Amino acid sequence: MTDEIPASGRQFEIAHGDTHAVVTEVGAGLRGFHVDGVPYSESYEADRLAPAAAGAVLVPWPNRVADGRWSLEGEPQQLALTEPERGNAIHGLLRHIPWTVSEHTGSTVVLHAMIPAQPGWPIPLLTSVEYSVDADGLTVRHTVENLGSRRVPFGLGVHPYPRAGNAATDECTLRLAASNVLPLDGERMLPSGPPRELAGVEQRLPGGLALRDVWLDTPFGGAAPAPDDPAGLVRHSVTDPNGHGVQVWADPVFTWVQVYTAGDFPGRGRAVAVEPMTCPPDALNSGVDLIELEPGGTWSARWGLRPLG
Repeated sequence: MTDEIPASGRQFEIAHGDTHAVVTEVGAGLRGFHVDGVPYSESYEADRLAPAAAGAVLVPWPNRVADGRWSLEGEPQQLALTEPERGNAIHGLLRHIPWTVSEHTGSTVVLHAMIPAQPGWPIPLLTSVEYSVDADGLTVRHTVENLGSRRVPFGLGVHPYPRAGNAATDECTLRLAASNVLPLDGERMLPSGPPRELAGVEQRLPGGLALRDVWLDTPFGGAAPAPDDPAGLVRHSVTDPNGHGVQVWADPVFTWVQVYTAGDFPGRGRAVAVEPMTCPPDALNSGVDLIELEPGGTWSARWGLRPLG
């Protein structure tokens, strides 16, 4: 009799001193991150699918593709409609498959998965993700390699739910390093026009927006490092009233960030996802900020979580 495997697959724990993270086999997702017992990302039970895409790796596209249709060099492509209620393909092709572990040490785990040529995606890709923890927090490095004979466009995103320790989400403040917003239609959550300047309560996001009674499922663009940032990183954050919390940092290629406020996250209720993305929703059709990868080419970028205060 084989051992039972939880719904999210085998669990890979990594640690450095009091800093711990848990990564799942299914989807290579982040299931938890905490320091000295204090949680800095939302978590969930191992024996369930990641709720609301918690911790997911979104590749070869983040967010939505309208009708699952796009075109590669004039050739029509049809992806499976994985968000059937809205008629979209959502969050890539690797969320629900087991990844293979190629390295697992005390503080690092590396997983990889192949995206084979298939209906709707004719170019094979090899992707890997490395999670590592140290005294500064969690660092995640993604790598994508084009195994095919043709150039391929793609995008990548991640879906963490940063958490300011034990503070309730309604007590917290969200700060984004973004300068514009992409309007969406309310029915299918697809782009309804070009990016516009931040307006209304959105204007508070760069300096800090209190999350109480705020509901968002919104892509923000123009995410960039502060001019005086010594590391040249994009930095978003969720903090409690005392300024304690967590920073979501990313390499400058992550020029987009989706913010989603969930009302029914298991065991938590209100939670907020801050999702670095390399491109906006429906980028396979608009072409905006897609990464072009030549045959044999490799791309890599990082993001991470850093406790504040």
